[in-house]
Order: sequence, then C-alpha cells, then structure tokens
Amino acid sequence: MRLPLFQKTTMSVLAGLLMLAAPDASAAESLAGSKGDSRYPVYFAPGSTGGCQKAYKAYVATGSHSAYASTPFNWATEFVVCARANASSQKAAETLALKDCQSARKQYKVTTAGVCSIAASK
Repeated sequence: MRLPLFQKTTMSVLAGLLMLAAPDASAAESLAGSKGDSRYPVYFAPGSTGGCQKAYKAYVATGSHSAYASTPFNWATEFVVCARANASSQKAAETLALKDCQSARKQYKVTTAGVCSIAASK
C-alpha cells in the first residue's frame, strides 16, 4: 500500500522540478528580436534620418550577443552618436560598442552630445 503512494509522491515532485527547470531551457533560444537588457530607453526624434535608428534595429534583429551604445538624446541639440557591436559574449559586445561610440564621438568632435554609455545589450 505504501509503495504506490510513494511512487505518486515521487512523480509529483519530479513533475514540479521539471516545471521549474523549463524556463532555463528557453535560454538556449535565439536572441533575435529581443531588446535584451535595457539600461535606459532608446529614443529617436520624429522625422530623424540618421544611422542610429538603423543600428538599433540591426541590434534588435541580431541573433547573437550584441550591444548598442549611444549618447543620451538631447532635445536642445537633437544629436546622437551611437554604435552597435556583435561579439562572442555580452560583456565583449558591450566593450566593443562603447569603444566604437567613443571613437565616433571623437571623430565628429561633438561635445554637446554627452558621453557614450550602453543603452542595451544581450
């Protein structure tokens, strides 16, 4: 009599553990379409035609580890410097994107845009 009760209890516990482990299995899915870890909202002025919108859309569409870095949007200047990078890990992508953003900021000699920071990464 105790054996069937033990089997039912064991099966219930195993089923519960399986349900808890299921979200971890989804981590192996593609990152394409995901906005990842967003640090602050990414905003583009209505009607703007810069490459930053394209870079952000490419960042979201990328299926691998990627990062998007930009200067904060400023209504007074409406000028944003940005960069996107892909790498083998999230940390490496963040480092590359930040370095590229800072390099572009120096190239364009823009001081009113603010400092580069990671807006989102995955």
